[in-house]
Amino acid sequence: MPHPLVAQLRFTRSEFKRGLVGLSEAEACRRFLPMNCISWNVGHLAWQEQRYFVFYAQGQLPLPAINDLFAYGAPASTPSLHEMWTAWDTLTQAADRWLDALTPATLLEHVIRAGQPSPYIFGSLVQRVIYHYWYHTGENLAIRQLLGHTNLPEFVGDIDEEAPYRPESS
Repeated sequence: MPHPLVAQLRFTRSEFKRGLVGLSEAEACRRFLPMNCISWNVGHLAWQEQRYFVFYAQGQLPLPAINDLFAYGAPASTPSLHEMWTAWDTLTQAADRWLDALTPATLLEHVIRAGQPSPYIFGSLVQRVIYHYWYHTGENLAIRQLLGHTNLPEFVGDIDEEAPYRPESS
């Protein structure tokens, strides 16, 4: 059974995806300034998963272009939603290999960057990714409202069934 934080991350990912059901390619590329478009947001979260859970945690960089095009502060663009979901799927699967093995001790380990321990620990990075997903879930739903979409998710899904509170075991 994965660590409780990993279960929360997976639920959060599923809610992010649920908020984009029925979105077309053209709609995903539409920008309402100053926001990025939805497809860019998918690439951006793929970037964060790759950076934290694949590069920092596993020393791998399977999709370097994601690193260049969707990092924090990267220029806006309107990529294909299909391509971004493909990258996101690839990177979340690579991240899951590491996330499935997380222990309470691993969550307290400092991230090594440029050969040096950083002030960040992996547990904080997992939380940061969860909160980042929720931020962009709300932003994406706002964009969808601007696109005229109705009957969108209004609240967190079935967390009681899909990701209920579970205490950490050591």
